[in-house]
Amino acid sequence: MPKRGSRTYRLRDSRVVQLTDVERATAESRAIPRSWYRDPSGAVQENIDPREYPAIIAAGTGTLWVDIDLEQGAQVALLEKLFRFHPLAVEDTLSPSGRVKVEEYPGYLFTVVRAVRFMHETNDPYDVETFNLCAFLGVNYLVTVRGRHAPGIDGVMDRVSRSHDLMDRGAARLLHAVLDGTVDAYFPIVDQLDAFVDGIEERVFVTFDAEALRDIFAFKRLVLQLRRHLAPQREVFSVLSNRPSAVLPPDAQLYFRDIYDHVIRLNESLDTYRDLLSSTMDSYLTQVSNRLGAVSKGLAALGAISIPFVVISGMWGMNFQYMPLADDPHGFWWMLGIQLGLGGALIWILRRRGVL
Repeated sequence: MPKRGSRTYRLRDSRVVQLTDVERATAESRAIPRSWYRDPSGAVQENIDPREYPAIIAAGTGTLWVDIDLEQGAQVALLEKLFRFHPLAVEDTLSPSGRVKVEEYPGYLFTVVRAVRFMHETNDPYDVETFNLCAFLGVNYLVTVRGRHAPGIDGVMDRVSRSHDLMDRGAARLLHAVLDGTVDAYFPIVDQLDAFVDGIEERVFVTFDAEALRDIFAFKRLVLQLRRHLAPQREVFSVLSNRPSAVLPPDAQLYFRDIYDHVIRLNESLDTYRDLLSSTMDSYLTQVSNRLGAVSKGLAALGAISIPFVVISGMWGMNFQYMPLADDPHGFWWMLGIQLGLGGALIWILRRRGVL
């Protein structure tokens, strides 16, 4: 029995040590960001040791792309300790709702843009999530800082993994590809806006759906939200397209003008949809007012027609001893005829005056 107990204890202890080694290896892998490096000879390496970054940057040759995951604190620490980026720029990368901007520091360009994606985790087909995407552009390197979701980066990563052609074009073209994919992610949402506007117009003008007003308000809020994030990006891409920079060659700025055109087109589309939703909402409220007016007009006409019945019935229902036609055997029919005649006359008058 003692031997069996001793063996069990050692087995458990070895398992604890083994699990600790796995956890340590996992932690070390998370501390190394995903990266690619194209050396001057054209060879491309993936997932380089972070300790090699300073030498590559100092050499000023080749193309280095490092992707920092914000959920990994060890990777975020590299921004200030290894790359020596300005503390204010590093602070902006950690702010989830920081302002969209582009700033030039000595030796690199810092850019913040607002990305968007559909929330597939919810049942709402028009639920979107917005988040910041940050990038540091140097002469021969690009450092992107992203959260859990980054459509623009994921697309470029897949492209670089399949072909190294993009790495041959330099860091500035890499930044263009990332930002281009980020802006292009807005287009499917704008297409959904177009489909929604067509559907809401049919619901308002054809079927007059009572739930349409609530959907109009919800979708108008979405349009304003997207416009609030897209409008400031016009200035960012205008700077990237036109302002001279030591790290952004003029031939690369031509490509950023294409993104600038996309941002302008998206903003114009959102302005159009906002105006369409506003006019559709006004039309809905006008229809509600018209329907209420029609109902009120019908009730008013009905009340006017019933006046002779109320007046005559009230008069002949008074407790007087002598009433006209009280002893006439056909008095009821006389009163009914008079009431119907007066009611018909009121209908004729109301129609002549355009009330009915």
